[in-house]
Amino acid sequence: MLQELFTPSVQHSLDLAGIFVFAISGALLAVRKNFDVFGIAVLAEVTALGGGLFRDLVIGIVPAAFTDLGYFLMPLVAAALIFFLHPQVERIQSGVNVFDAAGLGLFCVTGTTKAYEYGLSLTSSAVLGLATAVGGGVLRDVLANEVPSLLRWDRDLYAVPAIVGATMVVLCIRFDVLNAFTSGTAVITAFLLRLAAMRFNWRAPRAWNRRSSAAEET
Repeated sequence: MLQELFTPSVQHSLDLAGIFVFAISGALLAVRKNFDVFGIAVLAEVTALGGGLFRDLVIGIVPAAFTDLGYFLMPLVAAALIFFLHPQVERIQSGVNVFDAAGLGLFCVTGTTKAYEYGLSLTSSAVLGLATAVGGGVLRDVLANEVPSLLRWDRDLYAVPAIVGATMVVLCIRFDVLNAFTSGTAVITAFLLRLAAMRFNWRAPRAWNRRSSAAEET
């Protein structure tokens, strides 16, 4: 199915681009946490490949990172870039966030499509598409001893745009209208939702009727 939406070369290029920007975010967090060069490389690899590794293991195939050297090397390139140029990259963090949002939109769509292609139900495919998009970030935060960003109320919406993108894909599959245009629309929708969340500080609601006097976890 993915081959019908994108040519193999286009799909490969898009994957590598998404992996690169996710790896950048992992490497930057490692620098902020004062990790050494090995820690920077590990966090870059985990952030970039964690979601895809989880997806591939669930659907029962050898993860792409172990069959395509480019998938493994791209995070190392990002880690090397951050190791030497992290002050400059920090100054263009807003630009990095835009590319990260694009990677989120791409991976939630390709992850959902690939899961369905390997026999999962529509609901399971959407869940796995979400995991593909956000799984690496969750692993990154856990390894860095932080509460995962998508679980924190004080962070802009991250998982919700991926959920919307994955849901659009399974609805297109359900009504047999999944093609390059509709899948591209799902990518762009998730991307724009994430950008809007960052621009307008959209956040998920906390518990209903939560008492303001209760102590907050930080």
